[in-house]
Amino acid sequence: MAGNIDDDASEDAVHLLWEQIVPEAFAGINAKTFVAGDTAEGIDFRDRMFSSAYYVFAFVLGLSFLLLLVMFRSIVIPIKALVLNLLSVGAVYGVLVMVFQWGWGISILGSKETGIIETWLPLFLFGILFGLSMDYHMLLLNRIKEEFDRHGENERAVATGIRLTAGQITSAAAVMVGVFAAFATSRLLGLQQFGVGLAVAVFLDATVIRVVLLPASMKLLGNWNWYLPAWLDWLPQVTPPDEATPTPADD
Repeated sequence: MAGNIDDDASEDAVHLLWEQIVPEAFAGINAKTFVAGDTAEGIDFRDRMFSSAYYVFAFVLGLSFLLLLVMFRSIVIPIKALVLNLLSVGAVYGVLVMVFQWGWGISILGSKETGIIETWLPLFLFGILFGLSMDYHMLLLNRIKEEFDRHGENERAVATGIRLTAGQITSAAAVMVGVFAAFATSRLLGLQQFGVGLAVAVFLDATVIRVVLLPASMKLLGNWNWYLPAWLDWLPQVTPPDEATPTPADD
């Protein structure tokens, strides 16, 4: 059946075929029936993807929480990391809606307002963006944790961690933004949305999230950042390897 899955009339027609016309036409006949066509296949694909999205979200969020909990022996750090990463993902979804559904600035991309976002994109972006965000988060927090374990001063540890990792995060983000922005020049709608989403996400994550929100929240919470309930004290102590010390070469 021809049509568009984002068109209400087309979707209503497919559901009418699925739920009424086809069952009535083949009533009493022992046969499997299917409704074919781009619209029917698109609706089926969308419904299957959205129905499995909850499992993907639960797996990614749950695994990230557990890994951060063990790594930093803190219950506050994982919760804050998930909240900040979700803010980043939510901001990207908002930008995609503004550009590709509302048409804000879409002419810059040399494209036209379509009113749609590719069905596979939100879930696909969620997985990739969470991985990229967690990468920056781990890099920064590892350094902060090392400093805090060394002298126990939270504010000083945050400042040192930001200073020592800023160059790495900025450089890596600049490279990735450039690479992902190249996808935004594609004439294929899916690749264009993919490129815009990733480029905006990396830019926001490396600037607003890691440079502003994360340090601010770390400072405001103080030593509560490293709070671990007594009943979780059995968690293993994960420590980084000792820094190598240079030794004089033998003559």
